[in-house]
Amino acid sequence: MASVFLYHVVGDLTVGKPEMVEFLEVESVELAIRAIGESTEGGITVWKRRSHSQYTGVIENGEMRQQRFVGILSSLDIVAFLARSECLEDQDHAMKTPVSEVVVPNNSLLRQVDPGTRLIDALEMMKQGVKRLLVPKSVGWKGMSKRFSILYNGKWLKNADTSCGSNNNLSVSTNRPSSSSSAALRDKFCCLSREDVIRFLIGCLGALAPLPLSSISYLGVINPNYYSIEASLAAMEAARKLPEDPSSIAVVECMLDGRYKIIGEISATKLWKCDYLAAAWALANLSAGQFVMGVEDDVTSRLSPDFTANTTVGHDSLVNGCGRSPKLKKFSSRSIGFFSNTPSSTFGISRSMYRGRSAPLTCKVTSSLAAVMAQMLSHRATHIWVTEDEGDDILVGVVGYAEILVAVTKQPAAPIPANRSSEASGNEIQT
Repeated sequence: MASVFLYHVVGDLTVGKPEMVEFLEVESVELAIRAIGESTEGGITVWKRRSHSQYTGVIENGEMRQQRFVGILSSLDIVAFLARSECLEDQDHAMKTPVSEVVVPNNSLLRQVDPGTRLIDALEMMKQGVKRLLVPKSVGWKGMSKRFSILYNGKWLKNADTSCGSNNNLSVSTNRPSSSSSAALRDKFCCLSREDVIRFLIGCLGALAPLPLSSISYLGVINPNYYSIEASLAAMEAARKLPEDPSSIAVVECMLDGRYKIIGEISATKLWKCDYLAAAWALANLSAGQFVMGVEDDVTSRLSPDFTANTTVGHDSLVNGCGRSPKLKKFSSRSIGFFSNTPSSTFGISRSMYRGRSAPLTCKVTSSLAAVMAQMLSHRATHIWVTEDEGDDILVGVVGYAEILVAVTKQPAAPIPANRSSEASGNEIQT
C-alpha cells in the first residue's frame, strides 16, 4: 500500500476549499441551474430544511445532518425533466418547480467524516459508492501530512498497513471525533468531491509507481458495462433510465461487423454549462445522432418552433418566443452550447464530427493510468470513453472516477507486461 494513503488525511484536501452552502430541496430548478454551473462534477448536493428544533440552540450532530441529505442533482437530471411534454408546454412553470420533484433521492452518496480520517479510508468509502465527503472546517487547520497521521487519538490504528477494506479502519476513523474536529466551527463544512481526491493524487504519482505508467487495460479498470443508444433512435430514449455513475450515455453507430463506433455522448458533463431549455427541446424532438452532432438551421426550421433569448432565466436560456423580442431566430443545436464556430453538416448527410464540445472524450486501451487521470482533470470530466487501440473509435468501455480509485489502491505487480488491448461491449438502451 502506497504511503501517501497512510500518511495523509482528509483534512489535507480541505485546505483552501470554500465553505459549503446548502441547496435546499424547496429551491427552484432555475436556481439549481445557476448553482450547477458553479459546482464540481456537474452536480449539486440537495438538502432538506432544518427542523424548527435545530434553530432553537440544538446542535445538529452528524447523524441528523446525514438524514437531511436528499441526493445529488445533475445537469442531465434537469435537462431530462425539462424535456417532458408538460414542461415544454409551460416552461416558466417548469423553471419554478422545486428541485424535490427532480432530484433522485439517494442518501448514501454523501458521508460526513472527521478531518483526521485517513485518506485510505476515504478512498474506500468512495469505492463503495460515496460521491461527496462532508468535512467540518476547523479553526487553524493546516493539514496533517505527517508520518504520524496513522496515529489516532494517541493510539495506533488497527491494521494500519493492511488493505483499505478493513472495517476496523473505517469505524475508528469516521465515528470517533478527534481533537481537530472538536475545534471545528459550528455548521461550517466543506464538501470534497471525487475530482478533489483525483486532483490530489495526481500530484503524488511518484508514490504510486509503477501503477501510473501501467495501461488501463493491464490494470483491468475498463468498465464494459456502459450505457449506449444508437444514433438513429430518439434522443429522449436516453432519458428513460438515466445511469448514475457515470451519468452518461454513449451515442453509437453499429458497424457492419457488429461492433459499435462512438460518435458522441449525452451526459451531465456535456450539459454542465449548456442552454438547458434548448437542450431539453432537442432531447425531446431530435434523434440521438442529431442531438450530439448537430443539425442546421434550415433543416430544423421545418419542424422546430421559433426561439428567442430570455435574459431573466440566466445561462442564455432559450424560451418560446411569444413576441417578447422583435429579434427571433430558428432553433439550431449549436444553441445548446455544444459546438464551436466551425462549419458543420447535417447528421445523416455527413458523418464528420465537430471537434468542439460535441466530441466525446476518448482514450485508447493502451493509454496509461496517469494519462487518463490528467485528461479527465484537464477537461473537468467525470469519465472517459475507451476505444480500441486500432480502428475508428470502436467503443470498448468507460473509465470513471470509481474505476480510477480502484486502480490507484491496487497492489503493484511486477514485472509490468506490454500493453495489451481488451474487448468489451456495452448495455444498449432498447426501445
